[in-house]
Amino acid sequence: MSMKNIVAIIAFGFVVILAMSSIYILPEYKKAVVLRFGKLQEVHPKVGLNVKLPFADEVIAFDARILTLDANPESYFTVQNKRLIVDSYAKWRVSDPALYYTSTGGSIDVSGRRLSVRISDGLRNEFGKRTLHEAVSGERDELMVSLIETINQTVGDQLGVEIVDIRVKRIDLPDDVRESVYRRMEADRAKEAREYRSKGKEQAEFIKADADRQKTVIEAEAYRDAQLLRGEGDAKAASLYAAAYNRNPEFYSFVRSLNAYKTTFQNKGDIMLVDPDSDFFRYLKDSKGDK
Repeated sequence: MSMKNIVAIIAFGFVVILAMSSIYILPEYKKAVVLRFGKLQEVHPKVGLNVKLPFADEVIAFDARILTLDANPESYFTVQNKRLIVDSYAKWRVSDPALYYTSTGGSIDVSGRRLSVRISDGLRNEFGKRTLHEAVSGERDELMVSLIETINQTVGDQLGVEIVDIRVKRIDLPDDVRESVYRRMEADRAKEAREYRSKGKEQAEFIKADADRQKTVIEAEAYRDAQLLRGEGDAKAASLYAAAYNRNPEFYSFVRSLNAYKTTFQNKGDIMLVDPDSDFFRYLKDSKGDK
């Protein structure tokens, strides 16, 4: 191989290395700053293909996605001087890459520690303005909105980051007051339960009294209707008996005697002392009833 070819190959390799050192790709989920000989440049790389000065420029990229800062539980006091154990977390992202690099060196740990201090101070101030009920349930959303606005007024200009959201995962009472609070809550619930029971008993007595009244009315009306029906039936039966008797008195007397015999001699052990010549045995001796 001639010297000319060797020089050409070396030149081509140098051009390739130079090109590779001059071109870089910035992903869409990244933000970056450019350092030229260690000095921060005002150039803000865009997403996609970018060009830099070979061997002089250094590109430092940061994660531009929303990151999570999970804080350790801390104690805060309400306006009533009630101590609470608050476990919270925050969502944040890089808003100004240049300021973020100069203030934190591009370290997530450094930015996390600084944000934790500001969030902790903000929570302490917000809880200190509110009562226990307001902090726990009544105004928690307002508390978070106010805290985010307050912190963003400073961290944006000082750290180059933006707080997206702050949430409280859990609020606990200290062990020394938890039992007393639980006992008070239990007493309140017991009182409420007694009130419900007393109202229930009162309602039950009212319903029972109304049911007894309706039962009495229904039974009285049923007895009245039964007596009317029984009276109508007895009257109709008497009318039928009278009509049958008028048509054939002798046959009617015979049927009445058979029914009397059936009723009287229903059991084998029955004993009756009657004069054999009485009218009771009239048809027993003679089917025609002749004496």
